[in-house]
Amino acid sequence: MLDGMALALGAATGSFLNVAIHRLPRGESVVAPRSHCTTCQRVIPWYDNIPVLSWILLRGRCRGCGEPFSIRYPIVEALTGVMLLGLSLQFGWGIGLAFAFYFACSLLVVTWIDLDYRIIPDRVTLPGIVVALALALVSAWSAPPEVRWAPLQSWAVGTLVGGGILWLVAWGYALATGREGMGGGDIKLLAMIGAFLGWQGVLLTLLLASLIGSVIGVGVMLARGGDTRLAIPFGPFLAMGAMVSLVWGDGIIRWYLSTLL
Repeated sequence: MLDGMALALGAATGSFLNVAIHRLPRGESVVAPRSHCTTCQRVIPWYDNIPVLSWILLRGRCRGCGEPFSIRYPIVEALTGVMLLGLSLQFGWGIGLAFAFYFACSLLVVTWIDLDYRIIPDRVTLPGIVVALALALVSAWSAPPEVRWAPLQSWAVGTLVGGGILWLVAWGYALATGREGMGGGDIKLLAMIGAFLGWQGVLLTLLLASLIGSVIGVGVMLARGGDTRLAIPFGPFLAMGAMVSLVWGDGIIRWYLSTLL
């Protein structure tokens, strides 16, 4: 029963994430007006706004004007449902799951917006850093006295290391090539990742993002005739690396350290 609830609640959250993905790059409110068709402006009633199911029943088209809705809508809804289910199995039901799910949803929104618009909105990353601080405060309050400051130290160091590393990389790349290779949005995104995962999670995220990005980037470059100046957003790779770090990061780090000792 809890698994079904996780899928349903996650899919419903995904419906809101679709609104955020569409409106944030335009500087619009994610609260008002109500969901509507962007072609005919018809307000979408609740029975046409059931996650995944309504898109299938309407065959991906507006009931009013017949214009197609993006396939992104059911994909994001289904993916968010599966994401909440997986995180609930990993973390159990509690406040830790709430923070992990918030973090994962932020990464999902960042991924789609960066793919579509090549931007990472501050309205996602900066509030994320504040939410991570709230998690650190909760963790510090419930921790034994001898380690009470550890969560806050992890938040501070992770944020500084995350933002600082990419800032240095961006500065060095611009100095060496004379062109911008990484935007400020990526820097703030990694700062948010560091705020949630700490400095070790930042390093693992960067490693994984670089590996994934290299494989995909080389493939895309070869497919497009070897254009080395092709701009590929780095945000989705950071998001993928951060999700792996969130779920399996502790195990990966322990395995790596055990191989060195």
